[in-house]
Amino acid sequence: MSDHSLKKIDASASPTGEMGQHYLASGTSVAMRLWKESAGEGGEPHSRPYETVGYVVSGRVEIHAGDSVIACGAGDSYLVPEGLEHRYQVTEDLVAVEATAPPARVDDRDDGSAKA
Repeated sequence: MSDHSLKKIDASASPTGEMGQHYLASGTSVAMRLWKESAGEGGEPHSRPYETVGYVVSGRVEIHAGDSVIACGAGDSYLVPEGLEHRYQVTEDLVAVEATAPPARVDDRDDGSAKA
């Protein structure tokens, strides 16, 4: 039997993950998270066992995968396929919202051990 409850996640009570992400609403098939990062922050190459779609609210970020680089600014959205090795570089203070499917936080998909 599936849950048909309407839910709200209070922003002041949303948990924070080990990479600085703020976990927002999460369902059985998709989850949302919020990133707030400063210019100059970046990540090591990694892959994740989920698909990620994101929307840049403000700031700028570059996403690198192999020889490909996409630069995203406010109003842009992006897709990182499941399993794609990639890294990011924040070039201007960033606020971005991402949705992950399946939910990143379930079954330790979003912990540091999932990095490539």
